[in-house]
Amino acid sequence: MAFLHLDIRCLYTLLICTAFGSTLSSNAEIKVNPPQDFEIVDPGYLGYLCLQWQPPLSLDNFKECTIEYELKYRNIDSESWKTIITKKLYYKDGFDLNKGVEAKIHTLLTGQCTNGSEVQSSWSEATYWTSTQGNLETKIQDMDCVYYNWQYLLCSWKPGMGVHFDTNYSLFYWYEGLDHAVQCADYIKANGKNIGCRFPYLESSDYKDFYICVNGSSESQAITPSYFIFQLQNIVKPLPPDDLSFSVKNSKEINLKWSIPRGPIPAKCFIYEIEFKEDDTAWVTTTIENEIYFTRTSNESHRLCFLVRSKVNIYCSDDGIWSEWGDEQCWKGDIRMKTLVFFLIPFAFVSLFLLLITCLLLYKQKNLLKMIFQKKKEVFSHQETLC
Repeated sequence: MAFLHLDIRCLYTLLICTAFGSTLSSNAEIKVNPPQDFEIVDPGYLGYLCLQWQPPLSLDNFKECTIEYELKYRNIDSESWKTIITKKLYYKDGFDLNKGVEAKIHTLLTGQCTNGSEVQSSWSEATYWTSTQGNLETKIQDMDCVYYNWQYLLCSWKPGMGVHFDTNYSLFYWYEGLDHAVQCADYIKANGKNIGCRFPYLESSDYKDFYICVNGSSESQAITPSYFIFQLQNIVKPLPPDDLSFSVKNSKEINLKWSIPRGPIPAKCFIYEIEFKEDDTAWVTTTIENEIYFTRTSNESHRLCFLVRSKVNIYCSDDGIWSEWGDEQCWKGDIRMKTLVFFLIPFAFVSLFLLLITCLLLYKQKNLLKMIFQKKKEVFSHQETLC
């Protein structure tokens, strides 16, 4: 019986190994080719590129399988790859064209024809570089773009180092919704050279990648172009708050209020920074409301001043630029008491002065009446003597 059980176990083991081996053998025989004609195409959108390819060869044997593509891409020198799995034959995304672009793709095969396992092809690779021209020092410097009050965009820059006097720069921009890249129509100039751009109204441009290229021209040297990508809502600089006012309760509790900045930015999109200056100390706090309560640190302080500025908050943007500070408002002690003291002391002096004058006048008048009465008495006495 022991030998019988042993034989049955060996038989089961043999059957399992045979089945597993046949599966491995069948899977090992399934191979799929990588995608064909993989390339990175620049449609002229200043960094918005199209990665495209064609289906692999010999797909007729895999009609019952699901065919997908795993795409990996990045700017050269980037630490991480972006990964996309798709059934389409193209994919579009934005890249920093100041650097090269590299991508790779392979075919993924799953379904009945692979017995439920996943089969992968080898990788197909592609790279893309913009045409290199000029010395890197000829690129513009200190590019700065601000979207003022979420209404109008202004960008400015400084010329590259060591460029010749005849060098001038041109700005082009594009975002999804425009048919083609557009050149700046209103340049900011200094000494006849372009140093910035005032953009027109940018319809439906929020929450989209905004692409800019600033290139240059010179008869004596090649100029290296510069590329930039950002989203407009992340560079908004709002107006400062208006109508800062405060009220004081019990000479210690202070309530600050201000008006929401003018313009198209919704009230829910603001965060505020308040700077307090109490005598020689200062501190800063933030709030999302246009009102704040706080308590003075000391009843001995003689001067308390407030400044408020605004910024677009994290609910409406990833980042933003603080506005300028609004007008400073100061509190100088209990105004009612100071006003009362201011009027009461002069009034007391005037009243005391008038009282003294009145007393002197009354005293003099009393003496005068006394003298008159005395003279009259002497006259009457003289008349009686004559009689």
